[in-house]
Amino acid sequence: MTDKEDIKIPVDIINQLAIILRTVQLHDPSNIAVLNAIDRFIATVNPLIDPNKPLLLEFRGEFFYINETRVRYSMEYLLNFNFLIKEFKRRALGSIVINSPLTTEDMRLFLEAFISSTFSDKPFDTLLNGIAQIESINVGPPPKIKEDETSDIRKMVKTTYFNAVSYIKGTTNKIKMGEKVGIKKAKRIVESIVDILIQEEDLLISMTTIKDYDDYTYHHSVNVSIITLSLGHRLGLNRKALAELGLAALFHDIGKINVPLELLNKSTKFNEDEWRVMKMHPYWGVRELLKLKGVDNTSMRAAIVAFEHHINCDASGYPEVSTPTELDFYSKIVSLADRYDAMTSSRVYARTPMAPDKALSVMMIEEAGTKLDPLLFKFFINMIGVFPIGTLVLLDTKELGLVYKSNTMFQDRPKILIITDKEGNRIKVPVVDLTEKDPNSKYLRTIVKTMDPHKYKINLAKYLL
Repeated sequence: MTDKEDIKIPVDIINQLAIILRTVQLHDPSNIAVLNAIDRFIATVNPLIDPNKPLLLEFRGEFFYINETRVRYSMEYLLNFNFLIKEFKRRALGSIVINSPLTTEDMRLFLEAFISSTFSDKPFDTLLNGIAQIESINVGPPPKIKEDETSDIRKMVKTTYFNAVSYIKGTTNKIKMGEKVGIKKAKRIVESIVDILIQEEDLLISMTTIKDYDDYTYHHSVNVSIITLSLGHRLGLNRKALAELGLAALFHDIGKINVPLELLNKSTKFNEDEWRVMKMHPYWGVRELLKLKGVDNTSMRAAIVAFEHHINCDASGYPEVSTPTELDFYSKIVSLADRYDAMTSSRVYARTPMAPDKALSVMMIEEAGTKLDPLLFKFFINMIGVFPIGTLVLLDTKELGLVYKSNTMFQDRPKILIITDKEGNRIKVPVVDLTEKDPNSKYLRTIVKTMDPHKYKINLAKYLL
């Protein structure tokens, strides 16, 4: 089997399962369209069945895995993958295990149970009972994470984040002092971020809400790298490409080490001469990256990103080039992350940062399709959510809460960490899911509007970490 076939088959399994379920919602399981879809699915799956090892399809976080390997997909499959995510979440379904070759009758019974579970108060239990007579198929709930495991995961995420900040700070100082610096350690730092990202994307993104005013440049570089990697991950880039992309993002602003400190810290607008100096940092970034020890394809790609990250898709921005060409793919991704983190951070000239949802709105209205790549921006919105992690919201219950975890399928209904009750008293309660409903199918809580955390003196990092 070729590498391309190895990649395509897992995608086909997920895509075909989604097609079957979408079709059976419109037609009876005995309909010819459903039967044809079943035949294609069986033809794809059965050759993969090993008597000693069942085929395991898992749903973890926001991604599907087949036999422990995450299924990566392109834009053409987005609707079907998102549909299947929604159906799995609706049933609290974590896995489907195929123990032996499937028959058409197995699939017909499975589909009947799957559809019946839609209307149940306990959908997973209904599905499990409905497939009891099918020997070839079993299902499982999402894996539960114990409290002590959650604590350990958080510590690991925080350690990885601050190691990255410490690294970029130390490396920047070494370059300023004229020391020769290599990128081997940078690659290891980025690889450790990628490892965590694959399992704990939301937790890692929550770290980017840390906006250290005094060390803005270093936190910004790490934040941009994390946001960039998250988007690259959603786009289906492999580990090698992610490591290359993350490193480029980590060093995208390295040229600013040559900008005078008094200029970086200026609290008023730049005059024409000062702005001319600031616009030199992409050139200086290329120079610094090409001076690193062990220049290779990765550092060359990083140099391209450093040069292009302020050039817009419509060729506006800076540096000005005599003959505009298509921007590097990595540059487009880094530019998105760079803009978003800068807009939502406290700066010398803007002590009060823009709210995450406001920043997304500005990017959508003023920049998507002109300055920003429109297709990448759609993926970005899908990743960040209508209410990004760290957004302070007022609920219709008059409670205040922080967006804690995004919801791909119901972007206006993320998970919320409640921090004050309706009387305004600080409280500590479990995270609530805004998709939860009462017995009358009415949502228990709904976001009314976003709020300014600075007005309420709320330390986002304290709650999210």
